[in-house]
Amino acid sequence: MSEFDKVFKAYDVRGIYGPEINEDLAWKVGHAAGQFLRSQLSGFERGQATSNRLVVGRDMRPHSKSLADALIQGIASSGPNCVDVGMVDTPMVYFAVNHLGACGGIQVTASHNPVKYNGFKVCGFKAKPIGQTTGLNEIKHIASTLRKMPSGASQGSIREMDLWPDYRRHVLQFVRLPRRLKIVVDASNGMGGRMIPAIFESSDVEIIPLNFTMDGTFAHEPNPLIEENLKQVKQAVSRRKADFGICLDGDADRCVFIDEKGDSVRCDMMTALLARHFLKDNPGSMVVYDLRSSQVVAEEIKSAGGVPKRERVGHAFMKKALADGRGVFGGELSGHFYFRDNFNCDSGAIAFATVASIISGQNKKLSELVAPLMRYHASGEINFEIEDKEAKMKEIASKFPDAQTDWLDGVTCQYPDWWFNIRASNTEPLLRLNLEARTPQMMQDKLKQLEGMLGKRSAH
Repeated sequence: MSEFDKVFKAYDVRGIYGPEINEDLAWKVGHAAGQFLRSQLSGFERGQATSNRLVVGRDMRPHSKSLADALIQGIASSGPNCVDVGMVDTPMVYFAVNHLGACGGIQVTASHNPVKYNGFKVCGFKAKPIGQTTGLNEIKHIASTLRKMPSGASQGSIREMDLWPDYRRHVLQFVRLPRRLKIVVDASNGMGGRMIPAIFESSDVEIIPLNFTMDGTFAHEPNPLIEENLKQVKQAVSRRKADFGICLDGDADRCVFIDEKGDSVRCDMMTALLARHFLKDNPGSMVVYDLRSSQVVAEEIKSAGGVPKRERVGHAFMKKALADGRGVFGGELSGHFYFRDNFNCDSGAIAFATVASIISGQNKKLSELVAPLMRYHASGEINFEIEDKEAKMKEIASKFPDAQTDWLDGVTCQYPDWWFNIRASNTEPLLRLNLEARTPQMMQDKLKQLEGMLGKRSAH
């Protein structure tokens, strides 16, 4: 396995800073991405004055600045002009690419990983995601042919730009607050610590901040999907009698919600709730959801007059489905929420703003809004150690010949009262099981049946 094979993943470039991710690699990624992204523009797009720009942002990790500097030099050496937007959340880079009409953007971040990690999230024109099948493999190939970072002059210009005022105006379009709210925000010592004050400080919201310092240390792992990492925000919501709470991940593109009782709300329930909100003003529109979500999501979309679109897991698939179907909104179980009026991109800030608007405009509390949605019983995602993943999925599918089966992402088998999906991990010898049933007992019985076929559970 080459150094590039280790760090080029399905959707981004990521690894341990020093041995895997360093300034030399950053320069090569910048040069390769600049070359590739310019080549993807149509003749008309290339003719636009601003399209010869590439946006770079970075998170708060101690090595992000030096990596961003090398990345910028690499971009400029391949021809495009580079706009450095500084230390920002990842959705700000998506905004900047669209706001400036740039040919693409790169955020230096390792998202929810521990501080020793870093990497690069790449997007193209109109902030379209760049993954393995949409350009990351080509960028990897170009980067692998380059020699060490040279010290010669750049071809493109380099300019720093402060886009916070424009970004703030954009996000606040989603805010409607008839009454004042008190909200706990756990920024996970990540980019939410800069984004939340910059956007919401003067709005009609009382923010109770947790872990807003950005000194390269984490009070807890910056991954809100792990229940252990939600302890602080849950306690603070209960103690301070807040309307609700949120926990953001390291680069603030994902958001998990806590109700006023201090209980976490599953992200598919939030997708169902947000779908109803957006369909009020956009009747008949499509709403995208990932196939691990509860069937309540599709039911709520239909009952609100929308068209449900079940999609593969992953931001590249979600964004494409939303754009292709001209949908109004999309949500994933991972805490990514996508918005038509945000260039079909995900945003923790806009998810927060929209939920605040929903709660402020109603007499019901978040737990009361979610309660009617809790109609089914889910296993949560469970990992199993499997070497031959494809063979095991085919074997299990054959055990349920009377099911409604599809292979959209792994294998999904559906019955009137229950369903399950089994997907392969992109990077590890693991299969991931999600199962849902009408009653708790049925869920446990079916889970036991599947566990007998899948074998050993993984520790992670």
